Amino acid sequence: MTTTVSFVRHGSHDRLGRILCGRMPGVILSEQGRAEARGLAQRLSREPIVAIYASPLERARQTAEPIAEALGLPVQVAADLQEIDFGAWTGARFEDLDGDPAWGLWNQARTLARAPGGESMLEVQLRLRRWLDAACERHSGQLIAAVSHGDAIKAILAQVLGLSLDQHQRLEISPASVSTVAVGDWGAKVLGINEAPR
Repeated sequence: MTTTVSFVRHGSHDRLGRILCGRMPGVILSEQGRAEARGLAQRLSREPIVAIYASPLERARQTAEPIAEALGLPVQVAADLQEIDFGAWTGARFEDLDGDPAWGLWNQARTLARAPGGESMLEVQLRLRRWLDAACERHSGQLIAAVSHGDAIKAILAQVLGLSLDQHQRLEISPASVSTVAVGDWGAKVLGINEAPR
């Protein structure tokens, strides 16, 4: 039996592209992000999704809620879908991180680097794969949705595609995009990456 998982990146927020929010509390969808979530709900309501999961962070849950409402399903919060723990970098402005050698290493060698006081990308990948395997066992032969975060989605896509985490920059995961993975006894494959709501 093949299980299909649509990984959804949360919608836009006002700090996007300026601040490394990580697991900061209180980061909520902007007006644009709320519109993106409604667009996702419209698109995904046409699909036979049987369960919707979301990262515990507000922006992920806010993205999942209209989708869940359109499908008549509850949002199930899953800690493994959480954003990377960026440790000491959490809340930093990107312009302030530029020039930091540790930040440069993080962006060039994700297989080796770790956020100071936080997670490595490999740890993120392992927890996403753990969640994916458990979810596929629970929902064998079904379609589910999982609202998560850009780098977390890149991590699981890299694992399925057999890419090194150092190649994460080759994957674009935009706000409110959908990337789909199919998993079965035969293995796993990527069906779509960074698709915008239609």
